Amino acid sequence: MASYDLLVRDLKIYRLGPTAIILMSGDITEVEADAIVNAANPYLEHGGGVALAIVKKGGYEIQEESRRIVRERGPIPVGDVAVTGAGRLRARYVIHAVGPRYGEEGGDEKLASAIRSSLEKAEELGLGSIALPAISTGVYGYPYRRAAEIMARVIRGMGYKSLRRIIVCLYSEEAYRAFEEVFDTILSS
Repeated sequence: MASYDLLVRDLKIYRLGPTAIILMSGDITEVEADAIVNAANPYLEHGGGVALAIVKKGGYEIQEESRRIVRERGPIPVGDVAVTGAGRLRARYVIHAVGPRYGEEGGDEKLASAIRSSLEKAEELGLGSIALPAISTGVYGYPYRRAAEIMARVIRGMGYKSLRRIIVCLYSEEAYRAFEEVFDTILSS
């Protein structure tokens, strides 16, 4: 855990067999992982929040590659993902997960799908580690506690072949405390 020394304010580890679930507060763009998940919009325009931070730190080539994907495939459906390189980030890939807006019909299922799709894509790529933010809790308005419950259930319900570290990186103290309370209940039992 030495690579986290300078950026972590809080850290807690949960175990699901050989897979460690690491809950931490800090800056996801500083996390060393095989993939970092970006909370994206369907057009993969990275103009704010986690998405903008990732492009600022990783380089504009992430935005350019994202636009190329949308030109070729069209907008990414809510609940689905797209993958780009990670530029100068301490990761190999950025997995762009499109979450729902809070209150959207079927929102909880779509959020679960975005999280599950991110983890499945990491497994498909044979990755050992992934870092996720609190998808849909920024401008999309999901309450931290509800997003945490959905994420914890998805994480707990999956079987992992290659993933050995799932890092949930939260920027604010408020988000960390909400996720910690939920994870203590769902992932500790």
